[in-house]
This record gives sequence, structure tokens and C-alpha cells, in this order.
Amino acid sequence: MADALSVIPSAVLRNLADKLYEKRKNAALEVEGIVKQLAAAGDHEKISAVINSLTTEFTYSPQANHRKGGLIGLAAATVGLTSEAAQHLEQIVPPVLNSFSDQDSRVRYYACEALYNIAKVVRGDFIIFFNQIFDALCKLSADSDANVQSAAHLLDRLVKDIVTESDQFSIEEFIPLLRERMNVLNPYVRQFLVGWITVLDSVPDIDMLGFLPDFLDGLFNMLSDSSHEIRQQADSALWEFLQEIKNSPSVDYGRMAEILVQRAASPDEFTRLTAITWINEFVKLGGDQLVPYYADILGAILPCISDKEEKIRVVARETNEELRAIKADPADGFDVGPILSIATRQLSSEWEATRIEALHWISTLLNRHRVEVLHFLNDIFDTLLKALSDPSDEVVLLVLEVHACIAKDLQHFRQLVVFLVHNFRVDNSLLEKRGALIIRRLCVLLDAERVYRELSTILEGEADLDFACTMVQALNLILLTSSELSELRDLLKKSLVNPAGKDLFVSLYASWCHSPMAIISLCLLAQTYHHASAVIQSLVEEDINVKFLVQLDKLIRLLETPIFAYLRLQLLEPGRYTWLLKALYGLLMLLPQQSAAFKILRTRLKTVPSFSFNGEQIKRTSSGNPYSQILHSMPSGSQFSEDGDVNSDVGSSHGGINFASRLQQFEQMQHQHRIHGKAQAQLRSSSTSSSKEVQRPQEQHRPPPSDISRPSSRSSRKALGQLQL
Repeated sequence: MADALSVIPSAVLRNLADKLYEKRKNAALEVEGIVKQLAAAGDHEKISAVINSLTTEFTYSPQANHRKGGLIGLAAATVGLTSEAAQHLEQIVPPVLNSFSDQDSRVRYYACEALYNIAKVVRGDFIIFFNQIFDALCKLSADSDANVQSAAHLLDRLVKDIVTESDQFSIEEFIPLLRERMNVLNPYVRQFLVGWITVLDSVPDIDMLGFLPDFLDGLFNMLSDSSHEIRQQADSALWEFLQEIKNSPSVDYGRMAEILVQRAASPDEFTRLTAITWINEFVKLGGDQLVPYYADILGAILPCISDKEEKIRVVARETNEELRAIKADPADGFDVGPILSIATRQLSSEWEATRIEALHWISTLLNRHRVEVLHFLNDIFDTLLKALSDPSDEVVLLVLEVHACIAKDLQHFRQLVVFLVHNFRVDNSLLEKRGALIIRRLCVLLDAERVYRELSTILEGEADLDFACTMVQALNLILLTSSELSELRDLLKKSLVNPAGKDLFVSLYASWCHSPMAIISLCLLAQTYHHASAVIQSLVEEDINVKFLVQLDKLIRLLETPIFAYLRLQLLEPGRYTWLLKALYGLLMLLPQQSAAFKILRTRLKTVPSFSFNGEQIKRTSSGNPYSQILHSMPSGSQFSEDGDVNSDVGSSHGGINFASRLQQFEQMQHQHRIHGKAQAQLRSSSTSSSKEVQRPQEQHRPPPSDISRPSSRSSRKALGQLQL
């Protein structure tokens, strides 16, 4: 202070701390003049003493007016130094920067004014303090005092001008500071940061694009700001960077791809759209750089395909097609596993469109990289099987195509069918709702005969007899009704004359034994009418239950469809197809007379002509029973074979099929079902008895309902007979 007093009069120092601005201003002008004289004399030691006095006695003073005067004095001293101010900046700038955090808003205002005047004098020389100045300005941009904000904006513009014209600015040192502040939520700070990014990007000598990954996430974060102005500024900055990327030969796509993938899942619609647009451009431009990020990109695209916003859906679909069109080679680092994992995970998406595209990806990978995909089969197989229960038919059909592609190999084919049967067993609703669709589609994709043979082999040894019966009935209905299985039906019709048909008949027979009605249907389809009649005759009381009658009702109605037109036409030759008539009459005898199926079959049998064709001679039968003369019209000692041809000596086999053995096989299987049914009935009975034992005493002695001992009424018997599909 003593050195300063020898240079600056005490009156000047006193006025510098005065509460009146005019006195402080005049005192500062005198300080400027004194420093200018000292600089001219080259006495920098005294100049340092003056600056030190202004710093310690004024800017760090507890008195606000002293701090204001000190700031004005430092600015005046800098003006007085002019071109020689650079060597004293280490003394001048720090106390000014320290004043930016002063509690008094007026002091902060004067600090802005002081640094503004200092910067005007030293220009590029104060770049060495840029990071500290930037940090201070960042805080002041959100100052609570409007005057301080205004002063900070003026200072900010000046600093930007200085930086753009300086060749000493270090972008490498600045980026960490910028990255650190990019996630600040204050709108004023965000505007300040976007402004600096835009300005620095406009400087040709500053490569902001190279550092874009460091602050890209922060810019995307601003797209969801509540302020429209900030969103617009951030979007404008991003658009400029995207144009630069398109024109730049060297871009770090990888780091930015990671950021874009995260932002594509943002809850903000505008952020998602911008992110997916960037990803779209990256897929077109990135090339080999993006290979390691394909899985992450796919994980971002697939959910966006089902976005509620149409613009996002359109861009996502386009990007998806672009990505799928790229034929990457595993030899170049392309890893099938992560992409397959992403696609499989998206099969559980709640959106149908996403699940469909995920299946397209799995199918594409199978076609291009089959060997690699099959290495991960155990990881995806269960998910693909569960997808068969998808509520969307389109999804189920695509899943079946994937399964069919996997099942081209024999081992995978059997694995598919085994797992499919297992799924049908544990999920009855899958068999009921999707069974027909799944089986029919697999028959188209994998050859119907191959599928049915494998299913029959598995069901033949099925331990769950109830499930086996249900499954066989479902397969039988599909066989009889599906247009996709017409060739299989044609082959079965030739079972007695074609070795392939015979082999298929025998293959299906073993599992069809689980259901009497399925066996009868198979025999009628294969035109083994004699055996059909024998099967009907072998049925016992336990076999003819409600379930059996329901299946019989379905068969009778199917007999009236075009599929069995050949059978109905054979009824025109009752003399030749005696066993067909006997089989149909056997079915008629099993039906309740009041049922619709009984009336349908009886009406059909009434239309059978009362004459038979025997060569060129027409022998009319006597009136009354139209079939009383059929057997009499046959040559003496002859019998009719399965297909109606007359044979003089028919044994237990025909066309290479041992029907006696087949009948024995059927009876053994039905015997197992009867034992199983009795065991189930006993189990239910014991369960019922146990529940009765825990009833209250008065309930145990309650008389049984009157309708238990009463015979069933005519209406109840009629209801039982009215079996509907």
C-alpha cells in the first residue's frame, strides 16, 4: 500500500472506494493516466505494486464499494498499459474472475464491465484464461439479476469475436469443459452452450466435427427442452453437423452410433425422430465402420417400426430395409449372434409390426448364414416355439417359415416336431386355436407326408393317452378337410393298389388307433371298407361315449362334403361295395335316432338305388328292403374284398396289408384307453368321496335329489342325441 501511495495520491484512492459512481469513475481515469506514465517510463515494478494494491485493498475488500472501485481501477490500469498489458494479465484477470461469484449483484455487474474493457485491450492475449472465462460466463448466463445477464451477454459476444480470430485457441482443452456442462438443464445455460457450439463450428480452423461424439448426447438432450427456442437451436446445430458428416471423408460413426441408439428410445417424439433420421444416414454412409454396431442399431430400429408417430415409422422401415440389404461377411468381423439375440428378444414385443420384422431378420440370417445361426439354435428355439401362440396369424405363419427353414436338416426336423407335440401337450389352447393353422402350414413348407409320418411316429408312443386321442382327432380332421393335404388324401385312396399309399396307411394306422373315429375315417378314406366294418363291430359299450358321438357327428357331416364324393358315388353300386354299406349302416346303428347326424346318414342311405350293376345285366331287387338281394346277386362262394372287387378266397390280408394284425393293434390300444378311463373314473370317484366326508352331518343325511333315481325324460334323451359341431 505504501508503494501505491507513493504513486497514487490518497485522494484518488479514497474516491475509488466512494459510494458515488461518478467519483469512482473519475478516480479510475486518474489511475489510468498514472499507469500510462509508468508504462511509458518502463517502471513495471511500480505498475505491479499499483495492481497488487487494487487487488488486495479493493477487490478483496469486505466493503462492496471498495470491490467495485477495485474492479474499475484494474480495468483502468489495463487501459493505461495498452500494448504492455499482456505481461500483467496474471495479476489483473484472476481477481476479476473471482468477483463473478460475488454475493452482490452490482459487484458481479462491474466485474463483467471490467473484464469487457480488459478484453478489448488485450484481445487474443487473454485466450490463456479462456476456460476460466467460459466457466464464469456459463454461470453468469443463468444469473438471477437481469442486468448481470445483460452484461454477461455483451462480454460473451466479445469473447466469441476474440476466439474466432485467434490462432491460440485450444479446442482440445475446451471440449472437456463443454462436455461437462452439456447436461445442465437450465435453459439460459443451454442457450449459451448451443451458441458457443455453433460459433466454434463456423470457424474453419476448428474441427468441431471431430469432437462431436463428446457433446452429441447433450445436443440430443436439448431436443426435448420445454423451450421451443432451445429445441429449435439444438435441432439447427444438429442439422448442420449432419450435413458436415455427409460431406466428410472421415467420421467416427461408432461412438455416435451408440448415442443415437439410446436416443432412439427417448420418450420424446422429436428426439426419437431426429435420432432415427441420423441412424438412417449412418446406415447409408457408415459402411464397415458400423459392422460392430449392427445389433445395437437393429435394437433401436425394430421398436421404432411400431412407433405411434407415422414419420418415425416410415424412417425406421426405410432404415431397416437399408440395414438388411447390407450383406456383411463374418470373415470381416460380422457377428451373427448379437443380431440374432436382438431379433429374438423383439419377438416378445407388444407390437405386431416389430415382431414381424424381427422374424424377417431371423429368416434373412438363416438364409445367408445358416451354419452360424444353427450354432445358436438352443438359445432361440424355445422363443420361436412360444411365438406359435402369438395372437397374430401373420406372425405365426412367419414363425412357421423360420421353423421350416431350420427343419431342412433331418435332425432339426424331428426336433421341431417333437417340441411342437410337447407344446400342444402342455398348452391345450395352442392346439385348439392354432393347431390347424400350424399343421397345415408345416405340411406346405415341409411336405405333408413327411410331417404326418413323423407326427404319427411320436404319437404312437405317447404316454398321455387323453392328449394322444385329442391330437389324433385334430390331425384326422385336418387330413380330411384341408386343401393343402389333397395329395395326401389321394395317396391314401390308393392304399390297396399303391405300395406308397399302403405304406402311408400303415404308418398312420398305429397312432390313429388312439381314436376309434379317426381309424374309421382313415379306413373310409383308404377305401378299406371291410376293415372299417370290422372296426365298428369291435367297439364295446365303453367306447361309445359322448366324445365318440361328437366325433361321429363330425364324420357324418364330412361324408356329405366334396372330399367324400367318391364314396357317395360308390353307393350307386351297392352290389360291389357291400362292406361300405355295412360300415355306414354300422355307424347309423351307433347314432341316437333323434340326432341330426342320424337323420343325415339315414337320408343318404335311403337314396341308394334298389338295384345293382353286374356286368351288362341289371338285376332289380324285390320290394321292401332295398339291400335284401345284394348278397344273393353275387356268384356262389364269392366274397367281397376291401375295394369291392369279387374274390373267390379272401384271407386276413389284402394289398399287402395284414388287416387282422391291424385290428388286433386297434383293439389293444382301445383296451389301454379303457383301462386308463376306468382309472380316471376311480380317481374322480375317490376324490368325490373324500369331499363328501368333510361335509356337515346334516348334509350327509340329506336325501338325494329326486331326479337322480328318475329315468331320463324324453327331452333329456333328445338333448343327448342332438350333437352339434
